[in-house]
Amino acid sequence: MSAAVGLTGHDTGAQGVDISVVMPCLNEAESVADCVRAALVGLAKTGLTGEVVVCDNGSTDRSVELAVAAGARVVHQPRKGYGNAYLKGFSESRGRIIVMGDSDMTYDFTELDRLVEPLEAGEADYCLGSRFGGQILPGAMTFSHRYIGNPVLTALLNRFFGLKSSDAHSGMRSFTREAFERMGLRCEGMEFASEVVIKAAKCGLRVTERPILYHPRVGETKLRTFRDGWRHLRFMLLLAPEWLFIYPGLVLLVLGMVGQSVLLGDGLSIGTHQLNVHFTALFALMAILGFQAIVFGLFALGFADAMGVEQKSWLARWVEEDFTLERGLLVGGMFFIVGVMIDAFILIEWISTSLGPLEAIRPALYAMTLMILGGQMAFASFFLGLLKVKVRTHPVHLGASTGS
Repeated sequence: MSAAVGLTGHDTGAQGVDISVVMPCLNEAESVADCVRAALVGLAKTGLTGEVVVCDNGSTDRSVELAVAAGARVVHQPRKGYGNAYLKGFSESRGRIIVMGDSDMTYDFTELDRLVEPLEAGEADYCLGSRFGGQILPGAMTFSHRYIGNPVLTALLNRFFGLKSSDAHSGMRSFTREAFERMGLRCEGMEFASEVVIKAAKCGLRVTERPILYHPRVGETKLRTFRDGWRHLRFMLLLAPEWLFIYPGLVLLVLGMVGQSVLLGDGLSIGTHQLNVHFTALFALMAILGFQAIVFGLFALGFADAMGVEQKSWLARWVEEDFTLERGLLVGGMFFIVGVMIDAFILIEWISTSLGPLEAIRPALYAMTLMILGGQMAFASFFLGLLKVKVRTHPVHLGASTGS
């Protein structure tokens, strides 16, 4: 691999360079050379040393040849995927600042100095190029992406992770090498775009935005609206257990228990309709499903804490600091005992009527619900207790020699 030559003309290969511009490439022969040349112009505007790294993801056209001719250093990633291409390019780059952007002419690399400036000034660790904060040229983004897909996904990201981003899925960004290493990026596909934003927030990076110009794409798009949109949404939900499990679970649990409590007597009349035992069974199902969802959410939070993934919600802090196995067993036991007491009362009433007709279905369902919740809470407490066991990341070696 040849040494990178700085824009000032001196060899910087041994010490690295100031800025690495990294572009993924898959059959972008129509645009990749222009992107490389534009990036070189942008690097020159910064007055810093730099390199352009094109990560080829298995192109079958002349993309590699054209990128090299335009002045890029090409690395190869045989494993398909948007994230795979970027991760390979980042790992092969040598700059203390990394600028990322697609090689399809949608982003204006001649203006990359805007994204480098706040990092170089020490004002931020990560800078997002905002298309919605800047200008989107006619034909650059479809109606559904501009007014539905991107705004909805950005709003969800902001809500789930406490962000204030105007364009969370922009493909042009910059960050320091230290920030890249702290984020620990892993996603192999299109979810990579969301992962960068989420990990930046979770790592507590100083984040800023700069407006950019967004151009129509050169060549055929590789985006698939519904498939890629679902992949982004799925990834966000998996990293937001409160919104995926706990909040919906709380709603179901409260509705289920309140509904059963209201129907404990003779049911409930609404107009000419009578809510009876069938609705009691439905509310019991809601309560059990809701509690199960909450348990899965607590497992996810406990696992995140065990893996050292920073969480900032009050619930995550409660799991980490206040939850104990003994408290969980105590509460679960209380639920179970109350359920047994209700069943015991039903049994006594039945015996007192000489084992006549047994029609206490609603109280029996209520007792069943409490006992199931108590049992689930007890077993879940053991599992959460297991997740809270602190272990060393490296084994301790005994008997090592301490002298010659």
